[in-house]
Formats: sequence, structure tokens, C-alpha cells
Amino acid sequence: MKQFIHDNFLLENKYAEELYHNYAKNQPIIDYHNHLPPQEILEDKVYNNLTNVWINGDHYKWRAMRTLGINEQFITGDASEKEKFMQWAKTVPYTMRNPLYHWTHLELARYFNVQDLLNEKSAERIFESTSEQLSSSDYSCRNLLRKVNAELVCTTEDPIDTLEHHQALAKSDFEIKVSTAFRPDKAILIANDGYNDYMDALGKAADKEISNYQDLKDALRSRIEYFHNNGCRLCDHGLNQISFVGYTDNEVETIFKKKRAGDTLTKDEVLKFETAILLYLSETYHEFGWVQQFHLGALRNNNARMHSILGPDTGWDSIGDYPQAEKLSAFLNALDGKDKLTKTIIYNLNPADNEVMATMIGNFNDGSVKGKVQFGSGWWFLDQKDGMTKQMNALSNMGLISCFIGMLTDSRSFLSFPRHEYFRRLLCNLLGDEIQRGELPKEELEWIGKIVSDISYFNAKAYFNF
Repeated sequence: MKQFIHDNFLLENKYAEELYHNYAKNQPIIDYHNHLPPQEILEDKVYNNLTNVWINGDHYKWRAMRTLGINEQFITGDASEKEKFMQWAKTVPYTMRNPLYHWTHLELARYFNVQDLLNEKSAERIFESTSEQLSSSDYSCRNLLRKVNAELVCTTEDPIDTLEHHQALAKSDFEIKVSTAFRPDKAILIANDGYNDYMDALGKAADKEISNYQDLKDALRSRIEYFHNNGCRLCDHGLNQISFVGYTDNEVETIFKKKRAGDTLTKDEVLKFETAILLYLSETYHEFGWVQQFHLGALRNNNARMHSILGPDTGWDSIGDYPQAEKLSAFLNALDGKDKLTKTIIYNLNPADNEVMATMIGNFNDGSVKGKVQFGSGWWFLDQKDGMTKQMNALSNMGLISCFIGMLTDSRSFLSFPRHEYFRRLLCNLLGDEIQRGELPKEELEWIGKIVSDISYFNAKAYFNF
């Protein structure tokens, strides 16, 4: 009986197989956006068991377990790590057709050579065998990255971060480059609770008291310079949508002082401020030659009761249906009009926006850089077979998939890197299927293979200035 995860998994014909095995499979991984903890890379952490490295912190798995009716004690509660794993194993057979089913078995196969299906019957054996492997230094944090042929991993840090772990990694002998992305959303979202406390923390990090809007800009610029001097070459923003309304500098100054005084802002005031500060940041990114990323469309923290208990990023987010096109266009156009639009990657969470994003990038690809403005890979709820295929189809139909910079994990787990393999298999199958049907010329298989190699690795290698 053929193994579930076999050499030609997801590859449906000989052309797909040749593209994957000859052009995609062995390319190094550039993972330019994730949420991995750099301290664990620095310390070369050894994990005790699969729960520790694979389930803790993974809100994808947590949502599935809750849906099955598993008590929170076995998810984020005080159950033992083995008990939590057993409950996850019980859940896995019920995840069929959810990407978790494929990812789970792909990760078990790639890291631990486990070919058995995970379920209640196999759970004990798999937990013990993988725990034994994980206890070895061969499965330390750094070696997990080596196993997948990672070349670069780029974590995400707040402007107030000291970057001490990145600094130490840069001086270490670890051959895989570890960089960071600047994530200043807390400085932008002025309506959030705790904003003034954050301003105090930002001021302390920048060694500057922030009492007016110019102080804020100066503090952010200081932190951008600090990040840049520590190897950072890109930023990331997680926003519902891009704000863009008219404002004057005097209005923004008044709004900021009003917030610092503890007064409540109107919705219009919030939008004016968010527009001004985001434009300032983007112009500064251009000055430093950074890549800017915008993750748009998440509806976060929907369950107020559970958010109050567990906090953010614990599985209570979903897809939002915000309008995106008009404000995003005006924002990019304002930057482009000053010739201050840096390289830009736009990700959508709502699949209804695929064609919006695929066509939007073409408005601002001005020929100065190959693929200057990118339609980012399927993200979060869309980084699965259907979502990634639809993203690639939209990009192919309305842009040039040959310029695409490919996949990233956006993950908190060191076992999530086979998602790059998953993406590459889907890409090769997409192209191989069209060769099989005569929609692409089989005589150009070598050229198509070059495009696969570019999307898998070389385009990202050229795009980021690390």
C-alpha cells in the first residue's frame, strides 16, 4: 500500500513530477515573514516533545480541537503535554479536507520520518518516538531549520524591541541568516486601549519624551534607524484596511495631543491620524530602501469573553469583509506621486479580494524593479490548497506569476516549514496540469522549470536586500 505522504504527493502527472523534483524540491527556503522567537534560535533550544514545539501556540490546531468539543484544559489549560498531544491526535482524523490534515502528516514525515497516520491508535507510539528524537541535539532549534534547507528566516518585532537576540545571532557562527521585520502597528492604531502607555514605552526605547506628533515621528525614525543598523530591511503591518483621508499637519498635531491628554477621538480623527502616520512611515521606508508589507482584512478578537481570558492570537480571529480597493489605491498613488513608493507586498485575507489585489499591483509596477509591487502569497486562512491555487490563478490571469516571490510561513512553529514544500508542489501541479492539457507547451518544459525555480527561490533572493 502506497504511503499517504509519498514522493509524488499532490503531483498528478509526469510534467508536475518533473517540475517539482528537478526545479523546485531542492531550492533553499527564504522565509521572509514569520513570528518565530529569535531567543530560541539563539539558545538553540531543544524541545522535550511534540506538544512543546508543535501544538503550544498553534491557534490553527486549537480552533480545530475546540470545534470537536475538546475542553480548553487540553488546549491552553493545565493538562500535561502528553494529554494535550493525545487530544490533538484524536482530532486529526476529523480534520480531513482542512489543511491541517495535510500539514500534520507532511511535517511528521519530513522531520521525523513518521509515515503512520496520526490518530488515537498511533498517538502513544508517535509521541514516544518523536519525543526521543526531539531530546537529541540533532533536533535542536537550529537543526530543525537546517533540516529544511532554510537560508533566511525573518522574524517580526515591535519598534521597542532591543533586538538583543538578533545582535547575538549576527555575531554567532550560525550559518542561516536570521533577520527581523519592523512591526509598528501599535504606534498607528491610536484608538486602541493602552495607546498612551505604548507611547511611553516607545519614548523610552527611542530615548525621547513623546509629547507631540513630531516627537512621535522622530521616535519612529530613530527606531527605524536602529533596526536598519541591526540588519532589518523590511517592515510589516497587520491592518484591517489602509486608511486614507485628507488631513492637515495642524489637525494631526491636535489629534495626537488630544489623545495624549486622555480625551476620546472621533472616528474621523482616528482616520486622519492613521493616514498621516502610515504615509510618514512608508516614505521613511523608501528612504531606507526597505520592503513594506501590508496584511489586510483580518477581523480580530471576535470572542470578547475568550479574548479577555486568553488574550490575542489564541484563535478568535476570522476573515473580515472590509472594502479595500479605493483607499489602497489612493494610498499607493500618494506615495508614487512623490516617487516614494518602496517595494511593496500586499496580502489579502478575504478571497473575494484576490482579483482586486492582483490588478492593484499592476497600477504601480513602474518598470524600475522586477515585481516591485507584489501580490503576496495566500495568507492565514488562505494558505491552503484551494486558497493558494486561487491566489496563483488570479495573479497569473491578471499579472505575471513569473515575477512572484512565492511562499512564507507566517508561523510561530519551527515545524511549519514544509508549507514551502506544499506550496511548491501545488505550483508544479498547476503548471504540469496545463502542460498535460496542452495549454502550455511541453517543448518549453525547461523554461517553465526556470519559472518554477524563480518562484520557489530566486525571485525572493533578488527582491530582498539583506
